[in-house]
Amino acid sequence: MVTGFQGRGFRVRDDVFPDGLLLSPVRALAWTDAPTIDALTPQSLGDLLDATPTPEFLLLGTGAGLRQPPRPFVRALEQRGIGVEAMDSRAAARAWGVLRAEERWIVAALLPL
Repeated sequence: MVTGFQGRGFRVRDDVFPDGLLLSPVRALAWTDAPTIDALTPQSLGDLLDATPTPEFLLLGTGAGLRQPPRPFVRALEQRGIGVEAMDSRAAARAWGVLRAEERWIVAALLPL
């Protein structure tokens, strides 16, 4: 669970992720090579989408404001059976906590604020 924000980054328990954050139900990883939203590809997410079972959707935090991800990125995830929900990164961090409390099997990629 994201417990707060620090600068442009995110706090998870006692760890701070200043450059972006990748979340799955079992781990939180620094997203140190996070691209701009316009350059986002499925490969930019590393192995985040390879979770078993397949995630319901990717909660995409697009930074300080809402930006739509590239259509080819969304189509590539949809072809894998994974939806994409985009929102600003603060809202995505809050939504992560709510959805995980409901035990939804999702993943998140949060670009810096």
